[in-house]
Amino acid sequence: MNAQPTALDFLLADLDTALADVKAAARVTRLLESYAAARSEDWRRFALFDASSYSRNLVRRSDLYELIVLCWSQGQRSPIHDHAGQRCWMAVLDGAVRESMFIPDPAGGRLREGAVREFGPGRVAFITDEAGWHRIEPSAGRSAVTLHLYSRPIGACRIYDEAREAVVERIMRYHSIGGLLQPVGA
Repeated sequence: MNAQPTALDFLLADLDTALADVKAAARVTRLLESYAAARSEDWRRFALFDASSYSRNLVRRSDLYELIVLCWSQGQRSPIHDHAGQRCWMAVLDGAVRESMFIPDPAGGRLREGAVREFGPGRVAFITDEAGWHRIEPSAGRSAVTLHLYSRPIGACRIYDEAREAVVERIMRYHSIGGLLQPVGA
């Protein structure tokens, strides 16, 4: 017997259609807002935390996009990073997150700090490299869960190494795929 489709199943079907149109950013934002605001719980099977770092838990990857549940424990944060020329949406599913923007210096070197925004449950943020780089971290002194949509999938991105004041490339990895933990280094 087939299980009933979940809210996440419907979101994935809608994303398959919407992302085929490269001009559909506003529609994709509305789809993610609707999903996040509905407070569905079907994403929880992908919400696997890691004590050492925020975790990237793959829900689906296709040629058009990858949808990832990111889990943030208190005190964890992403490095300052770009999105390898791709579009990125972030919907807050649980908790709240802070997005700190950074503007790359065209001559290289240090990044200039920009705006800081807070996003609570149901809110969606959108970024491209033209808007700048960013760092994400949970706010309000607690953990958070966010749903990230990258169109197209990102295998590597550039991060800003604050200690060395240098830009380096980072290969992206998943903590889990389809709810199954991946071996370290996979």
